[in-house]
Amino acid sequence: MAKLKRLATIDDEILNVQMPIASNEIVERTRDYPLLTPMRFSRKYNSLTFNPVKITYNNEDHEIQMNYCDNPFCKWHGKPQVRYDDVKYKPSRYKLVGNAERKNQAIVCNPDPLRPHIGMTLNCNTKPYSNWSIAEEIKRLAMIDRVEDWVPEYNFHRDSCTISHTTPFTDKVSFRKRGKSKGKSQKWQCKVCNKITNILPKREQSFSYNQKRNDVLPLLMKALLSRTPVKRTCEILGIGSQTYYTKLEWLYRRCLEFLERYETKPLETKSFDSMWINTDKMIYYLNNVRKKGQGGRRYDNLEDSQFPTHVVISGDIDSYYVFRSDIAFDWHISMEQINEDTQLFKEDHVHPFVRKNDRFDRFSFFPQPPTSNDTQTEHEYQNELYKFERRSKYIDGLHLNSTYTTFAHLWHIKQKVNAQNWRFVTDDDKSILTALYRTFAKEIRLTDAHHFLCQVDRSKSLKDSYQEYKDGRNDLFSWGKMNGYNKTSMSELGYRRLLEELQTHSFHKVDTDGTKTYNVWAKNPIEHPIPSIDKGFHYVDCTTDISSLDDSHVANMILKVSDRPTSAFMQQIRRRLSILERPLVTARGDGKSYIYSNFNPKYAQYAITILRTYYNFCFKIKGYDGQKKTPAQRLGIADRVFSIQDIIYFK
Repeated sequence: MAKLKRLATIDDEILNVQMPIASNEIVERTRDYPLLTPMRFSRKYNSLTFNPVKITYNNEDHEIQMNYCDNPFCKWHGKPQVRYDDVKYKPSRYKLVGNAERKNQAIVCNPDPLRPHIGMTLNCNTKPYSNWSIAEEIKRLAMIDRVEDWVPEYNFHRDSCTISHTTPFTDKVSFRKRGKSKGKSQKWQCKVCNKITNILPKREQSFSYNQKRNDVLPLLMKALLSRTPVKRTCEILGIGSQTYYTKLEWLYRRCLEFLERYETKPLETKSFDSMWINTDKMIYYLNNVRKKGQGGRRYDNLEDSQFPTHVVISGDIDSYYVFRSDIAFDWHISMEQINEDTQLFKEDHVHPFVRKNDRFDRFSFFPQPPTSNDTQTEHEYQNELYKFERRSKYIDGLHLNSTYTTFAHLWHIKQKVNAQNWRFVTDDDKSILTALYRTFAKEIRLTDAHHFLCQVDRSKSLKDSYQEYKDGRNDLFSWGKMNGYNKTSMSELGYRRLLEELQTHSFHKVDTDGTKTYNVWAKNPIEHPIPSIDKGFHYVDCTTDISSLDDSHVANMILKVSDRPTSAFMQQIRRRLSILERPLVTARGDGKSYIYSNFNPKYAQYAITILRTYYNFCFKIKGYDGQKKTPAQRLGIADRVFSIQDIIYFK
């Protein structure tokens, strides 16, 4: 029988990040900090820009190094930094350009000094990111998705006991059973000192251990998934707000246990020939609430009342299964930790892309008093310090640069899903694109991964979209009759139409430098032949090189391009979770109200994970085959429809 579980913590070391700075360099940084100007200091200690950070996850070693060219058509795409010592002037594969103070630094591709006749470098500009911070974000996402065995430290003996080294787990003869408690925990009594100790029951022995009002859990989960506000739920169930959030965390832990059994383990043994992933971001507004005791007139108008908070979502296009949904907010970080890291690693004087906490953007380092050679004035220092002190009066935790969350999000999907070929569909979001091109750089270089843009005109009204839907279908049927396809399905007509258009259409163009030719992205989208009822026509573009594929293969891929998996799940979030619904119009009609938005993204992460579990395993969706199945059934990791009781009680 399984042990009771608890949420994972930082101390569990689920993922170990090896510190990329040696102890002697820390000493050198401390020595040089007051002696060098910030510019000279940052130039001296910028080696982490291209050095990989080593991590250990699930007993496997990985290297995180994302600072390389992110242009799939460039010769250097996905290639690490190299210095050519045998070439005159010793050039490097990349050079760092730009101004650190203006935060416009970029990695630029240099020409190949050894084999210029093979491939082509395109003088690409790539924004650098902190490998160390990406590794820390990967660690955070690994932690919030895990549960660990609850193993408390027992003391089975009194201080004077002569057999204090024994336990009932290793030496049952030295103990006698004394029945069970009300919580069904076994009691053991030492035969020498007569001390009685309760041990935790197994999960199957007690689903309600350390839980009062356990009977409200199914109704609480139904209320949560029915867009019932927190206060109304408390009134219906007769519980307080503190109990509500305690039960919410309990449900979140139950869902993680359920996913560990029915998602993680099945995916470990399942492989896919081709996996189509649709990734998108959703923005919701967090109510920025001050801590208790920090109200009053003297604290008015300190920060914005609403914070835009990003949620990164990825789902399978074929099954609509949502693999991950991560909020770009770290509720474990504190200003004290930022201050400790800043003082230890002198992060206020190094480039952002080598900082440990660069993912926190505005709060990536704690302001330090200016040194004798510092370019910062005392007034500038006090202004920065004021911003940190102001932030500390609000809810704990910090917002993240969503690009770092996207890096970690895609990295974990790559570890979770075993696929031979990858196909990605996104909108034109630069933060998603750069994370995708770098995380799957090897697969893209080997042509095992391709990326498609799904471009939808969001300004069209629903009426116009529906009219396009009707006209487009009629036009496609008329085209089919003219070309002799009278008894052909809509998808087959779309395929035939694409084959005809691809004879003259190309997603890349051929350029030349005078001696050789090379392919570059043409930015030439094609209209999807089959309009949808809610979006009308949309356009498809391919940002990777598919020139080696035949037209029939490309046509089949274009037909599959869709953003429906993430759009469908986002609609469920908006319709089912009150704390993440769209803003309401105020009574005066002169603004928007986020009255139901929560004030701690931790609970939003809990709620979205609970919804994702229900959506994947309990929510039936009608497919093109006319059958209603859950996304987990269509993905092939479940053979039945689960219920809320199955998730809560594992029945």
